[in-house]
Amino acid sequence: MFAQAWNKYLPVIKILMKRSGSGNQTLAMNKTDFERAAGGRKAKLTFSLSIINGRNQHYTAPPPVAKELLTILQEDESTKQLMRNEEFTFSMNTSFELSIKKAESISAPEETAVEEAATTVIAE
Repeated sequence: MFAQAWNKYLPVIKILMKRSGSGNQTLAMNKTDFERAAGGRKAKLTFSLSIINGRNQHYTAPPPVAKELLTILQEDESTKQLMRNEEFTFSMNTSFELSIKKAESISAPEETAVEEAATTVIAE
């Protein structure tokens, strides 16, 4: 239902995902694209989606608009690579602004702990 709208914005979303390492990114989208995709039905078009290692981290099912964004991101090779070992939060507000936030790298603390443990064993 919303795949066509998300595919339209996917190239810009990829760029913003890459830039999100230096700060939060926002994309103003066209309200009409999503209202048309909803087919005149009342659909919840606001959401917050936390993605860790390419998977949704919310316990409840996201609204269809968020679910289709996640599907599009998981199917695209370049976004799949960007999401690997990373945490992203995507949210859309009532003004149809998509916000993309990237957390610190997930694997970094574990690697540091393993390196420190190895150094300690070798030193003894």
